[in-house]
Amino acid sequence: MAAKTDTLATSRLRQVARRSAEEVARVAEVAEEHCELCGERIPSEHRHLLEVETRELMCACRACKILFDRPAAGGAGGHYRLVPDRRLAIEDFELDDVTWANLRIPVEMAFFFYSTPAQRVVAFYPSPMGATESLLELESWEELERPNPVLRCMEGDVEALLVNRARGARAHFLVPIEDCYDLVGLIRTKWHGLAGGGEVWRQIDAFFERLAGRCTTATNTSVKEETWQTSEPARAT
Repeated sequence: MAAKTDTLATSRLRQVARRSAEEVARVAEVAEEHCELCGERIPSEHRHLLEVETRELMCACRACKILFDRPAAGGAGGHYRLVPDRRLAIEDFELDDVTWANLRIPVEMAFFFYSTPAQRVVAFYPSPMGATESLLELESWEELERPNPVLRCMEGDVEALLVNRARGARAHFLVPIEDCYDLVGLIRTKWHGLAGGGEVWRQIDAFFERLAGRCTTATNTSVKEETWQTSEPARAT
């Protein structure tokens, strides 16, 4: 009887283990990321496409990345754009307090990019409500662009100037647009009260530390225009 009981117990344990393994496999299958164009499974580290009109980011497999990694890709009107993966920390970026005030950004962080649908450079800043657009006049952008020729080489829609002046920082990055939206998501989900709270600021600091670690150091004079993939000129209207 004891032997029979042991056999039944062992069988049940095996059934439980098998069910657990199957459940783990199902969870892993759901958790796996897929290309949002063709459905192919993709690794956690992958590239993104931007739907230009909606500004929606889409995960892309290697094949789809290659398909859209050329100026003529994207269908009529450039429906999709491949988000670049270069990140530059501009050491000699010129932006004084007067110029910043003229940009009319109500907070100390913002990002700027050329929007094809709007046909101008637009300015957004992260807030507890998400990405908030700020009025950007042509004269103000030209005042910023004039001493910083690197801005004339930004790739439209998918690349942005990210500025961090919060709590005494003076950091200027040229980054994929997805990095800006990552910062927006962090602030939107972690901000508490009027000042945000200590935890969100620790995470903001960590975000910029990680970003700086991924960046290539560059200067306005060291970046040669011919090495950049450009679309529309970075101009506000």
